[in-house]
Amino acid sequence: MHVHILGICGTFMGGIAALARAAGHQVTGSDKGVYPPMSTQLASLGIDVTEGYAAAQLEPAPDCIVVGNVMTRGMPVIEAMLESSVPFFSGPEWLARYVLADRWVLAVAGTHGKTTTASILAWVLEDAGLEPGFLVGGVPGNFGVSARLGSSPFFVVEADEYDTAFFDKRSKFVHYRPRTLVLNNLEYDHADIFPDLEAIKVQFHHLIRTVPGSGNIIVNARDENLAEVLARGCWTPTQTFSDAAGPAQWHVHSTDEPRRFEICAGSVPAATVVWDMPGFHNQLNGLAALLAARHAGVALSAGADALSRFTGVRRRMETRGRAGGVTVFDDFAHHPSEVAATLRGAAALPRNGRLVAVFEPRSNTMRMGVHRDTLGPAFERAELVYLYQPSDLPWDMHEVAATIGPPAVVCGDVGELVRRLVSDLRSGDDVVIMSNGGFGGIHERLLQALHETRAP
Repeated sequence: MHVHILGICGTFMGGIAALARAAGHQVTGSDKGVYPPMSTQLASLGIDVTEGYAAAQLEPAPDCIVVGNVMTRGMPVIEAMLESSVPFFSGPEWLARYVLADRWVLAVAGTHGKTTTASILAWVLEDAGLEPGFLVGGVPGNFGVSARLGSSPFFVVEADEYDTAFFDKRSKFVHYRPRTLVLNNLEYDHADIFPDLEAIKVQFHHLIRTVPGSGNIIVNARDENLAEVLARGCWTPTQTFSDAAGPAQWHVHSTDEPRRFEICAGSVPAATVVWDMPGFHNQLNGLAALLAARHAGVALSAGADALSRFTGVRRRMETRGRAGGVTVFDDFAHHPSEVAATLRGAAALPRNGRLVAVFEPRSNTMRMGVHRDTLGPAFERAELVYLYQPSDLPWDMHEVAATIGPPAVVCGDVGELVRRLVSDLRSGDDVVIMSNGGFGGIHERLLQALHETRAP
């Protein structure tokens, strides 16, 4: 079958392309602004990518078209597709029909932590010899790819609540029909799609309705929004997890060592984890993944041991380099809760200097100003904060800077931001750069500037 994918260079759609190719299909696609690393990854798979959205790319006609949610009415290729008789699907619908059918789907949903938790879960299953397939919104270090078809019944999927396509405004995750479902947390996000938190709760309720009675739902017991969703109806057995004080079946007990924690059944120790992932939020992610793997047959002790060999996810507190005595980290945080969690984890790590935070307001929700009143307090664990002010941001980042306890600097140009950082940073400082985009290549630019100005 010839599968043509529109919007192929996004992380999700690129994963769909990899899965389709692994399943033996001929795969082509198109996108705008095609560039590495996705362009090179697709080329390595033998997938031809057309630049742009011209109608001519549908000649000769493929057997089916998979439509990414970046596509809209009015695009020439979309109008040609609708005029044709070629069957078309959204990415989640194609995934459900051609990959997930007859498989044991383990889905990870929630506002935060989906990529990390799904990556941990895939690795725990892999370490147990179960050879799962997976599709996540990042690149797990243990695999080096964001998607794999797998050779067993098990398939791990990051279950995103974002809408599916221009012709299907349901959340992506309602297509996946999981047998095992992780619910990490639930907050307001995606303001470009959802008018309020209630609208997101409705979608999560729809997701819960798709889980069979023989399945299992692993839920954060401390999240009141998830509790409210479950109260609307739940027909599946649940396992609950939380911190030590929460009313849950399973608990995380932190130790004095930032990379070591205990898992307890109630108050009874069940396993100890020693790993390289900082932050209490990641300990909760790890516990949720272990419980999901346990439902698939992996003993808790074996899963806990596998975590010691989990190498993390790119762009999740990823060390990008060291120069001039300064360590530069890259993190995907783009919501106040994620910023706070990332900095809490980073603050617990040993260092000889200061914790410096650099933030780009890039997500649609952040650009709309939805979180500007709650963003400032998220930086409380940093000792110095730099905020980027894009020229087209419709509100002023100085409003956030005024609410931040640590000293805060606002810069409107990435080059200026790099120059200011180089001037202000000291040997021993850790710099955590937070953005869900490329941020003008700031990571490499900063490292290069530090190397050039502080070389011995």
